[in-house]
Amino acid sequence: MNRQTNERHPEHEDAGSLARRFFAEASGTFALTSVAAGGLMAAAISGGEVDLVARAAAPGLLVMALIYAQGDASGAHFNPVVTLAFALKRLFPWVLVPLYWAAQVLGALVAAALLLAVLGPVEHVGSTVPHVDLYQALAIEVLLSWLLVSVILGTADRYQLIGPNAALAVGGTIILDGLFGGPLSGASMNPARSLGPAIVGGTLDVVWIYLLGPFAGACLAVIGTTLIHGPTPSSGKQREAAQGKPTS
Repeated sequence: MNRQTNERHPEHEDAGSLARRFFAEASGTFALTSVAAGGLMAAAISGGEVDLVARAAAPGLLVMALIYAQGDASGAHFNPVVTLAFALKRLFPWVLVPLYWAAQVLGALVAAALLLAVLGPVEHVGSTVPHVDLYQALAIEVLLSWLLVSVILGTADRYQLIGPNAALAVGGTIILDGLFGGPLSGASMNPARSLGPAIVGGTLDVVWIYLLGPFAGACLAVIGTTLIHGPTPSSGKQREAAQGKPTS
């Protein structure tokens, strides 16, 4: 009877707690964009010494570490489509979606601006660009994002069993997607990661692929995980995985 009484309501948190959420999402997306876009720039500068395996592994390992390090502060989304998917699954309050999206885009923009200042306009500041036909790239981004978000939602549904070790599955999926999709679409799976460098590097002509594809893939993942795991419970560890446990 008192089960819902102790349930956290992030939309009712004080300004300090919301600020911690904002900073966690902004700093995490900043780090992710710096590593992902910076890897492309480093590969060009080094003449290929930073190879595909390194470029695919670095973002996955970083996200894995960040989930362990600050997942309790915000849920460690670092990606607008992850925030959307959690909201669609009713694990995350819609009222906080704009806050998270703003933080994620800001983090990506600051990362791109810093990369431009330090390394110059190399590889359009690490912008994600397709290496195949535009619609092939779109289809690949849908596929990769579906797989990533399916793993994120699936591990959230099973959070009571696997706990924070969901980070291993999520990080591993990012690496797998990067190895497969990197040479094809660029394997963004993250609108913020692509939008920041695209704005700073001036490659907005193809950025629609990396907005539409991941959002479409995330929606498909929500449908698929709902069919597999059933409707989301009204409370429990799933919400903790999606929302974190910030101090109110």
